[in-house]
Amino acid sequence: QVQLVESGGGLVQAGGSLRLSCAASGRTFSSYAMGWFRQAPGKEREFVAAISWSGGSTYYADSVKGRFTISRDNAKNTVYLQMNSLKPEDTAVYYCAADLSLASLGTVGYWGQGTQVTVSS
Repeated sequence: QVQLVESGGGLVQAGGSLRLSCAASGRTFSSYAMGWFRQAPGKEREFVAAISWSGGSTYYADSVKGRFTISRDNAKNTVYLQMNSLKPEDTAVYYCAADLSLASLGTVGYWGQGTQVTVSS
């Protein structure tokens, strides 16, 4: 079993920045592809960003490309999401996810409990 715990969410003004962290434990962290999803009230969960187990490949939703950066530090068992130039439409609960492949990320695998990000105008 893999445990994922997100942190770093909060309230920020439009144009500001936040850095989310996802701490993993329970199994070999470096074996997993990791990613971030988000869900706003009344809306479907959407993909935000993903990173391969080695950190060599990253993927982003068009809506966040150029503003968000995903990274991982396997030595610290932690994945990060640096969010810059935040917009009100980025407001959502952000979830960390893990799976053995990028192809299956977000379908099954493991999930954190989420951290709230609120961007004010």
